[in-house]
Amino acid sequence: MDLQLDGNAALVTASSSGLGLASAKALAREGANVTICARGEEALADAETAVDEMGDGDVLAIPADITDPDEIEALVDETVETFGGLDHLVTSAGGPPSGRFLDTTEREWYEAFDLLVMSVVWATDRAHPHLVESDAGSVTCITSTSVREAIDGLVLSNAVRRSVIGLVKTQAREFAPDVRVNAVLPGAHETPRIQELVEAALDRGEYDSYEAGLDDWASDIPLDRVGDPMELGDAVSFLASDRASFVNGAAVPVDGGRLRS
Repeated sequence: MDLQLDGNAALVTASSSGLGLASAKALAREGANVTICARGEEALADAETAVDEMGDGDVLAIPADITDPDEIEALVDETVETFGGLDHLVTSAGGPPSGRFLDTTEREWYEAFDLLVMSVVWATDRAHPHLVESDAGSVTCITSTSVREAIDGLVLSNAVRRSVIGLVKTQAREFAPDVRVNAVLPGAHETPRIQELVEAALDRGEYDSYEAGLDDWASDIPLDRVGDPMELGDAVSFLASDRASFVNGAAVPVDGGRLRS
């Protein structure tokens, strides 16, 4: 399917690895010009190469901290200046620290809110005037299945990410008909984070092999495997495209069917 994204300009936040990088790569593969960002310049340089190899469009890599509204504003401005506009915004963010409620500090709550919610607020606010000028403006927020079903030991993700869904539902109505706003809810994908967790468990002797660790992660997934990050990226690209032109305000699970709700 041709998603008809050739020449479109897309900005993907927190995109040097994991699902943000996969989304940037998928958009580039469809012909879009893509801006990526991250705090670590070395990882960002590697990501720029990986995205550039996916398609014929241009790639703009900008060091940025998405918990700083001034840096997000500069990120949007430079994207528009370089590509002549902005058609698609994809918001991604690293996960907050794991932990139980009674072990979580007040400061960690504020930091998680800035990372997961305010970064989306700032990015959508700064991007909106440019998305409105596009013929196909879209926002896609990468969240987590934790917005539907709480995950043990992830109180910050469980509680704070749900605010993003409320924001998506509100913006989908307020921004329409000029800009569509949706969310994807990824389940377990073989990202560097899961790789690290499996390898750490392997070092502790919990698994006999890396593959056994992945199998354990997939134990409650009906498709009997964890996802490839590019499968999430493909869903993001579809939601950005005109092929999804009547999809607005949706929160789409990409989790192999694990969610029961």
